[in-house]
Amino acid sequence: MREKPKQQMRIWAMFCHLSALLAWMLLFLLVFLGIPVYLPLNILGPFILWRLKKAKSPWIDFQGKESLNFQISLTLYILIVMIVSLLLMLTICGIAITTNSTGQEIKTLLDTLLLVWLLLTSAMIVLQLFLVNFAAFRAYKGEHYRYPWTIRFLK
Repeated sequence: MREKPKQQMRIWAMFCHLSALLAWMLLFLLVFLGIPVYLPLNILGPFILWRLKKAKSPWIDFQGKESLNFQISLTLYILIVMIVSLLLMLTICGIAITTNSTGQEIKTLLDTLLLVWLLLTSAMIVLQLFLVNFAAFRAYKGEHYRYPWTIRFLK
């Protein structure tokens, strides 16, 4: 059985996970205020904490890498959903133009695409909220946890 990391190290490891959620809140606030943001802040928060604290403890290093890998993977998945959605929208518009579809048919198709996109994006956000909180809780308890569906960019 592994020795439990000290409380201060467990707290920093927990913050490595939670900083991604704080970054999402900051992103939404900035967008709400009309400030365009092009940085993936959900990656920046865990990255800064991990870089600052990884030398202090192998526990922080492990948890920071795990958080970063998940946030990078999630950002990649969101980009893929956005690209596929744009391609589908262009395809729908192309088909509508070549078949002389009515405005109502095009609107129905685009509304369906928007609904699917909103459902996928909402599912990813809810999944992230749950998984990040779960990982933060486990990190604080000193228990190992690996995010599912994560590409391991950092070994």
